Amino acid sequence: MAKLVVALNQSLDGYVDHEPFAPDAVLFRHWVEFVRGLTGSLYGRRMYEVMRYWDEDHPEWTPNLRDFAAAWRSQPKWVVSRSLKSVGPNATLVADDLEAAIRGLKAELTGEIQVGGPELAQSLTDLGLVDEYRLYLHPVVLGGGKPFFSAARPPLRLVASDLITDQVIRLTYIPA
Repeated sequence: MAKLVVALNQSLDGYVDHEPFAPDAVLFRHWVEFVRGLTGSLYGRRMYEVMRYWDEDHPEWTPNLRDFAAAWRSQPKWVVSRSLKSVGPNATLVADDLEAAIRGLKAELTGEIQVGGPELAQSLTDLGLVDEYRLYLHPVVLGGGKPFFSAARPPLRLVASDLITDQVIRLTYIPA
């Protein structure tokens, strides 16, 4: 059975806007390896549109950026949207019955499926489908933006804390 994992960079005050605290080389390499090990990724429309950046090569990319793009392109993606009519390469549109579709994925696959985006994560949390939350805490305070949890936080139990870089700690929680 596959496990749904919400893994996002977060400011100390709980926001996930990636622009003010882009990953350094060490953390970026961590994300490359994380994505490489996934069974697939599950996105809402907005996050999927952001991630489509990785569908096409850019001449200014470093080897690390090329590695991430290759890892991202190689894995299956499921996109939850009622407004999109089609999705890009190696992606499947999930337009109806989110709960049944995700329960089916979890039952038929093994490994980890990353949930990209806090709003989709909240919907899946409300349905009791998220198995693990990985908060990558950065030493910045944003004062606003998109929160990691867009509604009341579910009861959680801390199961691990790992120093990823000298600036970022990953806290891993499971539903209590």
